[in-house]
Amino acid sequence: MATATLSKPLTLAEFLALPDDGVERWLIHGELREKPLTKRNRFHSKIMAVVSHILLEWMNAQPLPRGEILCGEAGVLLDRDPTCTAGVDVVYISPQLAASQTDDTTLIEGVPSLVVEILSPSDTQKEIDEKIDMYLSVGVPHVWIIDPHDQTVLVLRPDELPRLFNVKEEIAAEPHLPGFRVMVGRIFA
Repeated sequence: MATATLSKPLTLAEFLALPDDGVERWLIHGELREKPLTKRNRFHSKIMAVVSHILLEWMNAQPLPRGEILCGEAGVLLDRDPTCTAGVDVVYISPQLAASQTDDTTLIEGVPSLVVEILSPSDTQKEIDEKIDMYLSVGVPHVWIIDPHDQTVLVLRPDELPRLFNVKEEIAAEPHLPGFRVMVGRIFA
């Protein structure tokens, strides 16, 4: 991962003007982070599809209005001052946040209820820690870090100790995803 050295924080407009050239980019408190786009593998893609499906099953059982589930490096503008953006593997946004979106940008603007990151072999611990810190600092209530190799899910919530779940345990996401529960083993089936 490269951290661009800038004399001042990058604005959202400057960030959005960067080329779409096969480089993964995000902003953490206005500082540009970039690395070559990860080549997705079938394990990563399968987990992304399964998690999206599990969340979609839950969401479709909820009363209207419903939120939205997005995946595949969904762009999220978490904060404007300083600018914080991320590409997220899977994200759930509440009905209220979904309704507040405009056509001014392709980014989701606001704090999602759930952020799911699926580890890739190219991820560094520093990158993961930096993203986790950013998500928690802006108030994302549920952050999941899925490890395909160890078949575990690290669940992080603001003001709580991280908790590691294995395939024999169940994850809940109350109160932000009412009634949502899933056995971790289902994610890796």
